[in-house]
Amino acid sequence: MRRSYVSIEGTAIRFGDNVDTDVIIPARFLTTTDESVLARHCFEDAYPGFANRIKAGDIIVAGANFGCGSSREHAPLAIKGAGISCIIASSFARIFYRNAFNIGLPLLESYEAANAIRQGDRLFVDIEEGEIRNLTSGNVFRSAPIPSFMLDLIDEGGLVPYIRKRKLSPHRVV
Repeated sequence: MRRSYVSIEGTAIRFGDNVDTDVIIPARFLTTTDESVLARHCFEDAYPGFANRIKAGDIIVAGANFGCGSSREHAPLAIKGAGISCIIASSFARIFYRNAFNIGLPLLESYEAANAIRQGDRLFVDIEEGEIRNLTSGNVFRSAPIPSFMLDLIDEGGLVPYIRKRKLSPHRVV
């Protein structure tokens, strides 16, 4: 299958360890699942003006346990809505990891990349190959591979469009 969502180029935005979902999207904004509304409030309390500083395609790079806290899918929706194209971290909270793929936001785990990439570095990421190239430093990193069916979710834009497409397809294999 030829994927339409294979490579990403963007600028690194650095975060530390244990970025929790309450920091990503404060609870008072959980009255909607509209990602464009959530995007305006992404990181609002911890990093005022974050949503206005993002350029489409930027990449979050973080330490360990990114997305810890509550199981709400609002957090990856807010990040995706803000224009972030990918998150690279040393590790992710498990429920955040799954929620992100369910809404079509790719995540890559790489301790080495997460520790070597600096704020403002220019990155090129090949999602399918799991290759992270730091265009600023010239370093190349490998991430843990993303399972094929999760690449399919990203390619379709998330779990709901993925399921809709397969239910409507006359070529569906059961």
